[in-house]
Amino acid sequence: MTRLFVWLLFWLVAHSASAAPPPTLAAPPAVMSSTAEAVYSGARPRLLQIRTLLDAAGRQSTIGSGFLVSEDGVAITNYHVVSQYALEPKTYRLEYIAPDGSKGALKLLSFDVANDVAVVQLEKRGMPFFEFEDRALKGNLPKGERLYSMGNPLDLGFTIVEGTYNGFVEKSYNERIHFSGAINSGMSGGPTVTVEGKVVGINVAKQIGSELVSFLVPARFATALLEGARANATLTPEGTRAEIGRQLTAWQSGLYQALAEKGFRAATFGPYRASESSASWFNCWARTNTHKLPKPRALIDTTNCDNQMWLFVSGDMYTGRVEFSHSHVRSIDLNAFQFSQFVSQQFQPSWLGGTARKRLTQQRCHEDFLSLSVSGERPPLRAIWCARAYREFEGLYDVSVVAITQDRDTEALVSNLSMQGVAYPNALALAKRFLGAVEWSK
Repeated sequence: MTRLFVWLLFWLVAHSASAAPPPTLAAPPAVMSSTAEAVYSGARPRLLQIRTLLDAAGRQSTIGSGFLVSEDGVAITNYHVVSQYALEPKTYRLEYIAPDGSKGALKLLSFDVANDVAVVQLEKRGMPFFEFEDRALKGNLPKGERLYSMGNPLDLGFTIVEGTYNGFVEKSYNERIHFSGAINSGMSGGPTVTVEGKVVGINVAKQIGSELVSFLVPARFATALLEGARANATLTPEGTRAEIGRQLTAWQSGLYQALAEKGFRAATFGPYRASESSASWFNCWARTNTHKLPKPRALIDTTNCDNQMWLFVSGDMYTGRVEFSHSHVRSIDLNAFQFSQFVSQQFQPSWLGGTARKRLTQQRCHEDFLSLSVSGERPPLRAIWCARAYREFEGLYDVSVVAITQDRDTEALVSNLSMQGVAYPNALALAKRFLGAVEWSK
């Protein structure tokens, strides 16, 4: 079964109007309910389109949405909507366009990378604004309640979408609301509200390969960020990149502490045992090559478990993912030498995608043979450790560890641990636990 658990961040849509694909014929839109019409009518003056402009050219580079939350011109959007500016404030600038066509400059006041929220300031004052839904802030919104998402999809104009509140995504380390509604690209940062027009969440992503499966940032993260921005208005354009690094470092620290606290469970793979995370926000999937044609010369049964987490840093950089995989490999007609070659070719250190080379150093690898057993309960291992450093965020690395059992000529367990955006001490601690858990099951 193919996994379709890829979240599409909506900033990807609109690098420019000219880059958008030509329109295609579509089914007639659903008739808008009178309730949605009333919600949109009241909300429209409070909505914003937020654009990142290439300063030298004065042309838009990315677009998203936002919404006003105070009469003094403070607004909420996603971090990923303003990320280009946050990383390169000397190259880009921010601008808003209101539904009435008025426009102006934006100042970035604060952002939360992990929860994908940002606070921006308009120069204009005295505009109407949204309030937050108290039940949502307290976690008391009932599943099934009708909600309304708004934004500016594909730079086509402001719009409203009806959908349903389905509570929090169960298998997620970062909190996300599951919204059954057709959120589309360009709506990132827009509000999703109740029938009374109060904000429940912020549009953030959808799931590719599905219908009406969308995600919202819970409103409480926006209110917390607002409070911090008003209390500490110290963010400067020169300090945004350092603040991104500080937040990434703090987030991964909490993640790896949570991994340690949740513990690990033993899983059996033929004559071997290895560890998987016991955290509820890890998803595990299995696959085999037995059905492949032509007939394989070795059987491979693989289990992959990962936290399904992508933290958006920039358009060419995602981080935060952790993956465990174990492959039980058995020869069909390979001799010992051929089997060794096959395993070496098939299983190399793997990197989780989403990061451009300019953001990372070249990898450095170390290979060795390990004997972790003191009483003969564990097989010897051939281990390969590879790491690459983040150029812009000191102290963070991508690390990949591969371990291959060395106790049999035509059978092996190949275990892989991949970590993105991890501090080196955390990578060492998890890798040591991971390698130390490989043992015989009988």
